[in-house]
Amino acid sequence: MLTSHLPRISLAHLPTPLEAMPRLSAALGGAELWIKRDEQTGLAGGGNKTRKLEYLCADARTQGAKTLITAGAPQSNHCRQTAGAAAKLGFNCVLVLAGHPTEVSGNIVLNKLLGANIVWAGDESMGDMLSAIFKREQTAGRKPYLIPYGGSNPIGASAYIAAMEELAAQMQAQTLPPFDRIVFASSSGGTQSGMLLGARLLGLSTQILGISVDKPEVELSEDIVAKLANETAKFLGLEGYVSGKDVAVNAGYLGGGYAVMGEAEIEAIQLFARTESILLDPVYTGRAAAGLIDLLKKEKIGKNERILFWHTGGAPALFTPKYAKQLTINN
Repeated sequence: MLTSHLPRISLAHLPTPLEAMPRLSAALGGAELWIKRDEQTGLAGGGNKTRKLEYLCADARTQGAKTLITAGAPQSNHCRQTAGAAAKLGFNCVLVLAGHPTEVSGNIVLNKLLGANIVWAGDESMGDMLSAIFKREQTAGRKPYLIPYGGSNPIGASAYIAAMEELAAQMQAQTLPPFDRIVFASSSGGTQSGMLLGARLLGLSTQILGISVDKPEVELSEDIVAKLANETAKFLGLEGYVSGKDVAVNAGYLGGGYAVMGEAEIEAIQLFARTESILLDPVYTGRAAAGLIDLLKKEKIGKNERILFWHTGGAPALFTPKYAKQLTINN
C-alpha cells in the first residue's frame, strides 16, 4: 500500500461496500450509476472522516496526546466522528462549534452521548477559540492534539489515497471496467486531494469530480485541493505537482449557501431513498447528489458513462427539526 508506512489505528469497517444503483440509474434514464458507501465506515454513525481519523489518531497517540480538539459547524459530521474516535481510544475530546448554542438534535445529541466537551464559539473567531482551548488543555497537563477542519491535512488526506487503493482492489475483484467519473461532496479538500493523488498513483484516468458545498470553484480547486494535494505528496515523499487545472470542481450548486437545503437537495435525498434505500444528508451528500442529477438531466454527463457516487455520510443531520420538517412537509 502507498500509505502502509504511516501509523494507523483501525477504526473503520473496511472495505466499505461498492454497489450498483440500477433503480436510480433507470429513474434518471442514462448513465450506469454505482455507489461507494463510506457512510458505512461504522464509527459513531460512520462517514468519510473515520478513514482520516485512523491516521490522525495514530499520530496523536504517537505524540502522547491526551485530548483531541477540533472544530466545525453545529451539525458537523467530522466533529461527531472525532468524538467517536476519542471515546473508543480513550482520549478526552473538545469540540468547538460555530455560533451560539442551538437545539440539541442530530449530531449534537451524538456528541453528547459520546462524552465530548462542546464549546460554542459564539461571537469569537474559531481560530481564537481553538488557540485558547489548546493552551487551557496544555496548562492542565492534558496534552492536546489539534485536528484541522474536516481532518484535512496531509495525514488525513493520505487516508483517501488508501481508499482509492481499496476501490481499485474491489473493481478488480468484481472485474469492473474503470469509472468515467467519481462524484462526491467537496469542502475542506482532504477527501478530494487524497482521491486525486490516489488516482494518479494508480494510473486511473477517472475524473475526480468534487461538487462544492460551500466554496467558489477557484478557491476550492486551487487554494485548497491542489495546495493540499501537493503538501500531501511532499509529506509522503512522492513526485509530481498538482495545479488548479488538474482539479475538477463544480461550484454551480451552492444554492442558498452552506447548510441551506433547497428543492434540489430535497429531490435528491428523496430520490436516493425511494429508489435505492440510501440515506443522504441535507448539507453534503444531498447537495452532491443534486449536482449529479442535474448534470445527468442536462446531459453534461453522458448517458453511456459509468459514474461512481462516493457517499461521505452525514445522515444524523436528517433528524434535526428544520431539515425533518422540510423533508416531510408534503408527505
